[in-house]
Amino acid sequence: MLLDTQETTISSHSSIVNHGSKNYNSSNTAKSIEVIKRNGKSAPLDISKIRKVVDWACNGKDVNSIALESGLKTRLRHGITTREIQDNLINCALEMCNLEEPDWRYVAGRLHIWSLWKDTLVTRGYNYGNYAQTVANFVKEGKYDQRILTYSAAELEEANSWINPDWDLDYDYAGVVLLSSRYLLPQELPQEAFLTCSLLLAMVESPEVRLSYARKFYEAIASRRISLATPILANLRVPKGSLTSCFIVSIDDNLESIFQEITNTARISKNGGGVGVNVSRIRATGSSVMGKKNASGGVIPWIKLLNDTAIAVNQGGRRAGAVTVGLDIWHLDVPEFLEMQTENGDQRRKAYDVFPQLILPDEFMRRVKDKQEWTLVDPFEVKNVLGIDLPPLWGAEFEGAYSIIEANLGTKIKIYKKVNARELFKHIMRAQVETGMPYLAFKDTINKANPNKHDGYIPGVNLCTESFSNVTPGKYAHCCNLVSLNLANLENHETQSICELAVRILDNTIEITLPPFGDAKAHNDRYRTIGVGAMGLADWLAKQNLRYSNLSQISNLFEDIGYYCTCASMALAKERGAYPAFEGSDWSKGLLIGCQSVEWFEENAYDKPRWRQLADDIQEFGIRNSHITAIAPNTSSSLVQGCTASVLPVYSRFFYDKWAKGTVPIAPPYISDKNWFYQENKHLNQEEVVKAIAVIQQWIDTGISMELLFNLNEGVYFPDEPERALKAKDIYDTLILSWEKGCKAVYYVRIVQRDSFKEECTACAN
Repeated sequence: MLLDTQETTISSHSSIVNHGSKNYNSSNTAKSIEVIKRNGKSAPLDISKIRKVVDWACNGKDVNSIALESGLKTRLRHGITTREIQDNLINCALEMCNLEEPDWRYVAGRLHIWSLWKDTLVTRGYNYGNYAQTVANFVKEGKYDQRILTYSAAELEEANSWINPDWDLDYDYAGVVLLSSRYLLPQELPQEAFLTCSLLLAMVESPEVRLSYARKFYEAIASRRISLATPILANLRVPKGSLTSCFIVSIDDNLESIFQEITNTARISKNGGGVGVNVSRIRATGSSVMGKKNASGGVIPWIKLLNDTAIAVNQGGRRAGAVTVGLDIWHLDVPEFLEMQTENGDQRRKAYDVFPQLILPDEFMRRVKDKQEWTLVDPFEVKNVLGIDLPPLWGAEFEGAYSIIEANLGTKIKIYKKVNARELFKHIMRAQVETGMPYLAFKDTINKANPNKHDGYIPGVNLCTESFSNVTPGKYAHCCNLVSLNLANLENHETQSICELAVRILDNTIEITLPPFGDAKAHNDRYRTIGVGAMGLADWLAKQNLRYSNLSQISNLFEDIGYYCTCASMALAKERGAYPAFEGSDWSKGLLIGCQSVEWFEENAYDKPRWRQLADDIQEFGIRNSHITAIAPNTSSSLVQGCTASVLPVYSRFFYDKWAKGTVPIAPPYISDKNWFYQENKHLNQEEVVKAIAVIQQWIDTGISMELLFNLNEGVYFPDEPERALKAKDIYDTLILSWEKGCKAVYYVRIVQRDSFKEECTACAN
């Protein structure tokens, strides 16, 4: 234990090095300085204690501890508090952090942990070592869910022996600040949070094995091989916390459904979830209402209500609610939908706080390529006049219905507008360049890969575009629990066991979560949707001197992940039973990830025989979860995990981010010795990114949060043409390529622009 008294002591695992520097404690200046300790008492300044802390924080890192001491000594004054000394040390370390000496961010992280340990010691009287007492106190104070008392005092004492405080020392400054400010409860230490989550996740296991699984969960989570999604890590320990990350609801064309789903959106927001709301069924502007022609105000007024709900129900004061609103591209209100976040026009028909998404069928994309006409229609009129319910249709069914609609324009169909598909797509692109949105969801690609076609359809995507499944208004609302594999910390031989643990953690989460409304619980029970994702691909590539153009190696990695996760869900079905909607699903027909045949896997996989055996096993035993893998953006979680976000290239090898605590250095973990192999996304041709994501998508059964980053400066992508900058057609070609290559969605489109004063990234996620 590093801190076992109120005095500063150093544990036996820390190496204390005497640098032979000046003995400041013997100087007259040091003798005259009184320090105010955390307990309020004063004592003479003891430089040797500071030196011990500095040496401990710098131990094993490629930094010079004397430089940190030298930076601090000019800041000492009479009456300074130990907290101020610690903060000054942290600031000194952060100021010295740069691309040549990036390890200073780890020194600052350790110093922050030191302060956390000291504060905890002062406020509750002990640090690590008395976990059972912490549990008892936190349950009594209402901080911990009483379900932790499923475990006996003896079991909690055994769990206490697993705690490894050294894992607290692996965080850089950005990671530990986020961890302590966003996820830890007052007077709670990091390993206690991870251990409590692990015990709760294991409590659905049978008594004879639950401690064994709890330990496996703890070691995978605490060593940062598995990253729990924010709702799980933040809410699992607290009473009545919702653990689900992603939701999708769909609104029917009536007042009851509209206000019911607005209420459900509020419930989701209250519990910290993100939600996708599909509004394609709502009648268009100018449609009839109660027999009165031209009475409908269209989708925008209802979107505005969703917008205001997101602001009002602000996730317990932490941040505004997060709502993406989806509209099919054939809807008559699409042009106004694209303008609802511009400054000009009627402010009563604006919605600045939602995230728009457009749902695009293949037929629209083909017409974009061919510069053909596209027809915008009112779903209410189409259903009333032609008996065609357009929103659920995709693929050949949609194309057949759409041709019937277009054949009746001007006769039976009166409310419509014809536009050039290419020009409409340009309008979409302009909005993306200006605001980063709308997100794009490729409806046919998504639904072709839906294993539950027999039981419904997927209307759109969730807030981060990676998670989706069947949604039925008033019956089933998509909900999904997420974790991510940290590829930066994962060795190849660990992939199978970590994938198995990740699937088990999420299946257990379904059992213990408290969905915020009935339709979400019904979906949870019927489909058991989970999402095992990945982060740190850029780090995994850097470790092996690979680049994003090494598609075969990337494919092999994600083939393993896809196989092991799918196999784990099959094994759980063997143990616990298949998900209730399994019969009739594509899984039950012998199809595998992406609803591809076994023959496809035998042609495209690097390890071919295992896929046929897996298909046979799933047909015999079923599969526990209808959707298993999904790769989220992980923008904040990756900082806590100490890796690059998601599967995308790092934005920059080293940069400072502006936080409330000042500027914080951000860099990937292997930057010091692998600089060249980190490809900076701001300089990388995005077609290369799209091709890599498309390869990964083959092995991921749900979706991937694919951001695209376009640098508009001259000479970035065309070294032989230094005056050439990216053109609109280049962005167009990349978006078309993402559809053609089988990507399921496009998340944010981000733009890098530079003037003579600064380089900035606009329209960024998070």
